[in-house]
Amino acid sequence: MSSAIETAEKAPIVLTKKTIVLIFSALMAAMFLATLDQTIVSTAMPTIVGELDGVEHQAWLVTIYLLAMTIVMPLYGKFGDMWGRKVIFLVAIAIFVVGSFGSGMAQSFWELIAWRGFQGLGGGGLMILSQAIIADIIPASERGKYMGPLGGLFAISSVLGPVLGGFFTQHMDWRWCFWINVPIGIIAFFIALFALKLPSHKSDKKVDVLGIIFMVAATSQLILVTSWGGHDYDWNSPTIISLIIGTVVSAAIFVYVESKVSNPIIPIFLFKNKTFVLSTVIGLLLGLGMFSAMAFLPTFMQMASGTDVTGSGLLMLPMMAGVMLTSIVSGFIVSKTGKYKIYPLFGTLIAGIALAWMTTLTADTSMVLIGCMIFTMGFGLGLVMQIIVLVIQNSVAPELVGTATSTNNYFREIGASVGTALFGSIFTSRLADKVGEAMSQAPGGGAGAGGAGAGAPTTDSLTPESVASLPGPIHDLVVNAYADALAPSFWYMVPVFLVAFVLAWFLPQLKLSDVAGMVARGEAVYGDDMGGPTRGVTSASGDSVTGSGDSAAGSSTADGRSTQRLSTVTVDDGYAPHPGVDTGTIHQVGANHEVGANHQVEPGADPAKDQYRLR
Repeated sequence: MSSAIETAEKAPIVLTKKTIVLIFSALMAAMFLATLDQTIVSTAMPTIVGELDGVEHQAWLVTIYLLAMTIVMPLYGKFGDMWGRKVIFLVAIAIFVVGSFGSGMAQSFWELIAWRGFQGLGGGGLMILSQAIIADIIPASERGKYMGPLGGLFAISSVLGPVLGGFFTQHMDWRWCFWINVPIGIIAFFIALFALKLPSHKSDKKVDVLGIIFMVAATSQLILVTSWGGHDYDWNSPTIISLIIGTVVSAAIFVYVESKVSNPIIPIFLFKNKTFVLSTVIGLLLGLGMFSAMAFLPTFMQMASGTDVTGSGLLMLPMMAGVMLTSIVSGFIVSKTGKYKIYPLFGTLIAGIALAWMTTLTADTSMVLIGCMIFTMGFGLGLVMQIIVLVIQNSVAPELVGTATSTNNYFREIGASVGTALFGSIFTSRLADKVGEAMSQAPGGGAGAGGAGAGAPTTDSLTPESVASLPGPIHDLVVNAYADALAPSFWYMVPVFLVAFVLAWFLPQLKLSDVAGMVARGEAVYGDDMGGPTRGVTSASGDSVTGSGDSAAGSSTADGRSTQRLSTVTVDDGYAPHPGVDTGTIHQVGANHEVGANHQVEPGADPAKDQYRLR
């Protein structure tokens, strides 16, 4: 009773359209920061590592950010569910801003790496908490209208990042690649501070320390394997083999720990939820296929067209257009119809077809045709990316939204890391062979890559600049070799999308909840412009007080799925309800707590247990 009385004494948060718009603005700014920083460094990297003497270890600029961001994703999701998301969200913004400022001020390479890792600790929180907070304030039935623009924002930042990075490097200073986050982050922080009306609460549950340790150990080693394997170390080197063994052992111990502790970071019972499992695996495959294929396409476009690194980002605009178009349109349609299953089906199929189309790439393929290929890829991805997050959030109880969202993103990042490493190994192996063959055919060439005369490149030194400076015949041979190595490699990723397509067939079509997460948990009510405080309040039988239909949000079953629950109630214990808040009243019924002659113990119930009825 004490927790119910405490809830009754606290005035619930009132969600109005104005409040939601302000909160969404803060979330958009935060998401923009996190996604932009994954790509903005790419074009500035040669200048950065050259100035700070870090050429031999330049991969760490990307690896450390990915590593830090991935390992904290499940933590932000879980802690947000336990203690509330506002304070944690503000902390994530602050960490990101401080890390960005420190990165811009770095005077040595390893100092930059340290700040870059610190920045990643905040970036992971911005992505996860933004998606979870949307689920807190927007019901699943309307969430598509908001998730679509977030998908479009991801596409914009992915393209804008390399362009901005190149602009700052060429016309200002590479340090602005990091400093640009500071003013935007400060604005997002203050908007969130004053507009982000989210509840905070105490939790007496123990933090899963052992789970955190082994999750971090497994993730760190896996990221290092995928980042170092085939590049810094051979795949059969003792270092890589040791890391693989360490990953497997740490992952096994992590699963064992999660099955035993009372409050796991990633609850094992979630994997009994069919919708959650299918959506998470589709997300993992999406990351594996999308990031691996797209990682090498911009470089090919630079090779073939001679475009500089800044302009190459603009060549990816068709993909951004495809993602924006379908993510926004599909989000609005899902909100209107309540049907979502068709979009992952068509999305994975179209993306797979686009990838198969890319296997026809040659050095003579026009930029217009390449643009059509990557537009088609973006068109397919936009149908899946945000819809999958919506499906997962709708399939679990409101108390698990953060955990489920972070778990999905976590496995998608794992898929992206593994996919990029596997595709990279396949591609570079083919590239070495093709360049060797090309050089042997060059005028005056002998056997091997080194016999093509002066200026002939090796695969290690193959850059757009070096290729552009080659004599005409050798240039054409190298570009053809690059295309011959890249295009067939896409075939290895086509089955990934086809498997995701098959899995999408088995996604259940659940009813989308018409109650926001905070309302379902009894932490908020709707304002008059959102349907009034009685919206989302259900009777004991699960019927909606406002007649808006049953809600998929509620307490969790053994597999983490949602059940009906009561929402926005007070307890008949002598405390008056808060002025202006429409409430139901729970009356306690039982042998020792009679409240009226007509109130009897439910048939077949245990009289020793408290019984409650909403009236």
